[in-house]
Amino acid sequence: MKIIVSGINGRMGGEIARTLLAQSGMELIGAIGHGDSLNSKDWGVKATVIDEADFSKADAVIDFTLPAAMPALLEKATQAKVALVTGTTGLSAELQSQVVRASKQIPILQSFNMSLGVNLLAALAEQASARLGEEFDIEINELHHRHKKDAPSGTALLLGEAAAKGRGVDLKEVSAMDRNGERKIGDIGFSVQRGGGVIGDHSVMLMGEHDRIELTHRAQSRQIYVDGALKAASWLQGKPASLYSMRDMLGL
Repeated sequence: MKIIVSGINGRMGGEIARTLLAQSGMELIGAIGHGDSLNSKDWGVKATVIDEADFSKADAVIDFTLPAAMPALLEKATQAKVALVTGTTGLSAELQSQVVRASKQIPILQSFNMSLGVNLLAALAEQASARLGEEFDIEINELHHRHKKDAPSGTALLLGEAAAKGRGVDLKEVSAMDRNGERKIGDIGFSVQRGGGVIGDHSVMLMGEHDRIELTHRAQSRQIYVDGALKAASWLQGKPASLYSMRDMLGL
């Protein structure tokens, strides 16, 4: 399978490229990034900016980059009819609507976290919130390295969406990002911590008057995201145009 990596300058893009170079059955045929340091590392292919990228020979594009690159990426992928795996976070409502529109033309797997374990955690959070009433308060806690730009993380929002879905509510209407004042019944709260080199810790806490349930995932290596993204690219092959998630891939 021939793969293009978008976001080659970033941590995830670089890890995916390194894995592809060492893996049989998959081939890195293109790399997309930005800035003057594009070809400072030897990826075995010449890295380019998005406008110069050739998608014609690719089976899939794996994208971990910045929201600003999304419109051009979607345009290129839809024109070439190439499957897209994207883990880019921080998308505005308008950019997300562009992803949805593009998924009517090509298969897209979008997830704010490519870890199989995190997506299992989301499924458990949905089940737990569905079975426990509003007398159990829900808090999403997340801790990441000091360089992470978006907050709450895409993974924290993924978990919040799962908890909200379990309760049959819209996360936008019940999310609480500010802990000043008394808590409202039914709120799904978020707390964010940044520091050091932490890859990613996420917890869903369901707290009643007399007991507490904590569901936790701790990433020990970014390889979990790399492996998930590559499995997603393979799974998308032959799928009809639609917007998929990791939970679709896992059958959850």
